[in-house]
Amino acid sequence: MRPRYELADIVRRYGNSYVSGRKVPAVHLKVLNAVKNCRTSALGGHVERCDDCGEERISYNSCRNRHCPKCQGTLRDQWIEARKADLLDCKYYHVVFTLPEALNLFCLHYPEETYNNLFVASKETLMQFGRDPKYLGAKMGFIAILHTWGQNLSLHPHLHVIVPAGGIDHEGHWLHSRQSGKYLFPVKAMSRVFRGKFMEQFRRFMTGNGIETDEELHRELYRNDWVVYAKHPFGGAEQVIEYLGRYTHKVAISNHRLMDIADGNVTFSYKDYRDSRKIKTMTLAAVEFLRRFCLHILPRGFRKIRHYGILSSRNKGKLRELQAIMGVVCVQGETLSHYAKISEKGYDTKLCPCCKKGQMVVVSSFKARAPPDMFLLQSIILDKY
Repeated sequence: MRPRYELADIVRRYGNSYVSGRKVPAVHLKVLNAVKNCRTSALGGHVERCDDCGEERISYNSCRNRHCPKCQGTLRDQWIEARKADLLDCKYYHVVFTLPEALNLFCLHYPEETYNNLFVASKETLMQFGRDPKYLGAKMGFIAILHTWGQNLSLHPHLHVIVPAGGIDHEGHWLHSRQSGKYLFPVKAMSRVFRGKFMEQFRRFMTGNGIETDEELHRELYRNDWVVYAKHPFGGAEQVIEYLGRYTHKVAISNHRLMDIADGNVTFSYKDYRDSRKIKTMTLAAVEFLRRFCLHILPRGFRKIRHYGILSSRNKGKLRELQAIMGVVCVQGETLSHYAKISEKGYDTKLCPCCKKGQMVVVSSFKARAPPDMFLLQSIILDKY
């Protein structure tokens, strides 16, 4: 069902209050403006006409911003269809690498460098364990997806990594992992290696930019193991695809979680993982809500989904060879449009709302803030009134 409230409603009502009196980065302003104008006349649109009864309607364009809750469906579906062609006949593991809270300040001030370090440290940790004959002795591949938020919109940077249970040995042959339980590699050992690799890059970056860090911070970061969490392995290819569909193109909060917008406050639902995953509600001042949302706006051009090793683009040829050896039938499904996907779920937005028979076909388009062709607009008005 269509959500009662949208993030765009909050930006329209309280965006000026949030921006007023504070220095907001240009990339944040661009995202807020895109969310506010998504599917409005500010972005232009098109006129559709039923190919059966002639019913006409105006539809406005989407902003297609990766932080907009309304614009991820098509991108997600296209990406998932492409990934279906890359699956191997093996078990898949799910590993989560999390940065400690003490580094949140650096995520705010140096997001690109800190998140890049998170990707690199996680990649090198998995590759190191994969090369070790004690555990696998092969070159691995995996997909890493950055999430920066917790359920209550707090800053919580972590990587979800999908890892095939195996790799390519020195002779170029696929080598299945000897592990059969929950863990691909020992998580405590991975935690220490991950911490060491991240801190090595962290020190290099800070020293190279003449930034001093408190010794107490270093002691705190080394005092405890960093969280490397291994979930139960996927049961098969279908579970991998289902997971990808849920996680790859998520944004900090979906419109369906918004419960109320009133009196300068926003109420939303969240899942409390510390309390048996119970669904609870939280109310924040609208300005604070927008501040928290903006914590998760990524730097311009930053890649939040990355492919490594045998799953990288440059190794597609080798991947296809492995699929052939494993007997995997690589069928690249036709990428369905957003409308087609909705139709599969019983909500065909291309079906004529008047006659319920014909399909709505685009007959004209118009630029941002411009009205549609007058003859089309007049016909719509005359039909309605």
